[in-house]
Amino acid sequence: MHMKRLGVSKHIPVKKKQSTYIVCPNPGPHAKKECIPLQIILRDILKYADTAKEAKKILSHKDVLINKKIVSDHKYPVGLMDIIEIPKTKEQFNVIAHKGKLTLVEIPAAKAKTKLVRIINKTTINGGAIQLNLHDGRNITILVADAKKPKEDKYKTGDTLIISIPDQKIEKIIEMKEGNIAMITKGKHAGIVGTVKKIMTYEGTETNKIMIETKNKEEIITLKDYAFVIGDKKSEIILKD
Repeated sequence: MHMKRLGVSKHIPVKKKQSTYIVCPNPGPHAKKECIPLQIILRDILKYADTAKEAKKILSHKDVLINKKIVSDHKYPVGLMDIIEIPKTKEQFNVIAHKGKLTLVEIPAAKAKTKLVRIINKTTINGGAIQLNLHDGRNITILVADAKKPKEDKYKTGDTLIISIPDQKIEKIIEMKEGNIAMITKGKHAGIVGTVKKIMTYEGTETNKIMIETKNKEEIITLKDYAFVIGDKKSEIILKD
């Protein structure tokens, strides 16, 4: 299945008029409008292949890892904060938002051992365990004695976790709170990074908003769901200039 280039989401960095169609991502961990098919990453972004056929050949040789797992599907949906590794070239990349698009940033091998995930919601499951549902489609189950006690349940929707991959061990919690650093991931301000100045909660509605102050002291208000906390005192990920 393919989709027309002219109708492709603007976050995918491809030329609109180069050809009529472009590969469509398969269903997976990221929504269709929030991902880049792996074939496009290899051919159009990294320039490892000149054609779709060459990109498929690279994948058939199991030369690409996403979040420490070999991926051979050229339509695999790669999304925000995913870690891409090319062992043969000894390169690693993190997917971030930058200037309204998803962008690859090269990272050192040490940074490729973990990834950031945002808690989009959570539920209590049988046995009193807490299930954290994360932005990249994965779930993490937390075993607690009593899920209703605040000291047991320290995870909140909107917080970010730093997890090891592929075993999903939680290494750090970055809270969604004032003073921490956040990246706007959707909307016209996607890619802007700044300090959380204020979280605005409106009673009886889920459309909570957040104010982010950039390094240039510009104050931007966006939906809380569009903000991804990436650090407390400093960013935990490498950013583009």
